[in-house]
Amino acid sequence: MQIDLIAVGKRMPAWIETAVKEYSKRLPKNIQFKIVEIAPALRGKNNNVEYYKKKEQENIELALTPKAIIIALDERGESMSSEKLANQLQAWNDEQQHISIIIGGADGLADEIKKNANHIWALSRMTMPHGLARVMLVEQIYRAWAIIQSHPYHRK
Repeated sequence: MQIDLIAVGKRMPAWIETAVKEYSKRLPKNIQFKIVEIAPALRGKNNNVEYYKKKEQENIELALTPKAIIIALDERGESMSSEKLANQLQAWNDEQQHISIIIGGADGLADEIKKNANHIWALSRMTMPHGLARVMLVEQIYRAWAIIQSHPYHRK
């Protein structure tokens, strides 16, 4: 199974990169995890939020793999337990699916991205730094794998 994390934002702090690398290296070989960084739209005085989201949408769409299952992250999305995520990942792994998970920029995701997504998930109802969302997401993918394997990392 291939999981692409498509994230608007570059130049993450070292602690973010370290944490993402740590959890992604713990994943089993049958889960390929890759981060695709999208440059944020250049901000200026003459444009509005929708313009920036549209520019980022264009670059996100270029990074998507055809036929991938698309998951948009949004604080208004579906909340999911670690156990439910584990069940979903197991099913996708059994089907050898390609998964693309999208983290938007500072202004969020364009409505078109959310409309075309297969799922909209929330990591939390609280707003968080996008770098931290990267860490939380890869940790939850690792935790889901640990649940599937009955690994002691996850405790109820």
